[in-house]
Amino acid sequence: MDPKPAPHHESPVLGNPDLPPEGEINTSGDPAALAMTGPQNPALANLFPSQLHAPPTDVSTQAFFWSSFNISPRRVQAGGWAREVTQPDFAISDEIAGVNMYLDAGAIRELHWHQTAEWALMTRGGCRITTLSRTGLPSVEDVYAGDLWFFPPGLPHSLQGLGPEGAEFVLAFDDGAQSESNTLLLTDWFSHTPPDVLAKNFGVAQEVFRDIPLHNLWIFPGEVPGELEKDQLAAGVQWGDDQPVIFRLAQSAPIHENSGGSIRIADSTNFPASTTVAAALVTVEPGSMRELHWHPNADEWQYYLKGSARMTVFNTGPHANTMDFTAGDVGVVKRNYGHYIENTGDEQLIFLETFRSNRYEEVSLANWLAHLPPQLVSAHLNIPAETLATFPRTTQGIVPLRTPS
Repeated sequence: MDPKPAPHHESPVLGNPDLPPEGEINTSGDPAALAMTGPQNPALANLFPSQLHAPPTDVSTQAFFWSSFNISPRRVQAGGWAREVTQPDFAISDEIAGVNMYLDAGAIRELHWHQTAEWALMTRGGCRITTLSRTGLPSVEDVYAGDLWFFPPGLPHSLQGLGPEGAEFVLAFDDGAQSESNTLLLTDWFSHTPPDVLAKNFGVAQEVFRDIPLHNLWIFPGEVPGELEKDQLAAGVQWGDDQPVIFRLAQSAPIHENSGGSIRIADSTNFPASTTVAAALVTVEPGSMRELHWHPNADEWQYYLKGSARMTVFNTGPHANTMDFTAGDVGVVKRNYGHYIENTGDEQLIFLETFRSNRYEEVSLANWLAHLPPQLVSAHLNIPAETLATFPRTTQGIVPLRTPS
């Protein structure tokens, strides 16, 4: 019997533009072509319906842009835990490394510093943070859900959970290779410095250091901090002498807001301390979507806080691939790659966009097309100018759900 000829289209079909044809649409009348009889993992397949049954507009493949804290090993000690998504485990994420951490009420992430900048968003509870500025001025602050902080590389800091919930947060380091296990810790330095040097440095007897920990603490239990003002006074905080290291992102005015959701921005224009990380906190209502756009100045590192989403990433080639996301997942979109994020659930979608840059930059597809001569766009898309005139005229940020007319 002659082999069945491949499906053929005399002209491109909307939703199936590729030659040779790709996608399930090409198996119409030949259901056997979809057979998958080998070993299966239904639990994983159910998480990624857009991978198994991709939209007919998807074409070819590209670097996998999904990961998740949900599959990351969790390091646990008395007082809290942490899990991370870094470039060695998520190849595409070479600009940002992420850590999800929890500190119980009173628990302390020990005094430490990094070779990279640390940016963080509080997602639950409250945390007392301490640091020094580059001019040696101290800062002691309390942050709560929706607040963020920024510590430049090399500056020492500590984190401590407040009552009653403790503190959960996501950290973004401005280097994809940075690991939570690659940190300069106070206890490690003390235990690996000769006692006579410690004594000389602090002007005390060597016996003072007899009981110092010989292994680092990392996370350990502690007493719930007292009044913030007392700690600030004891630390010698001087207000107004340096840039704030915290920013109340959730309380800031959105740059885009409509019935479909909102976008709030934190970068060096409104948070001057944040010189290497810019961010957007995005809320998308059910049925709405983050509009088609791209970012020209940095890769986008995403952290999904609530809800479920679908994203298609478009690259040269062409390459277009669709992936599903839910709470705890991480996504990366390389700079200049076109994409959208659609709320696919029945609750709010909330996610974080972070960028290794001092500024948030975005190019809206709708805004670009609206600022071209209409006949030029018509020549490209075969859409009449009068129809183009009904397209959005500015950057929307969020596309609200529209009821059919």
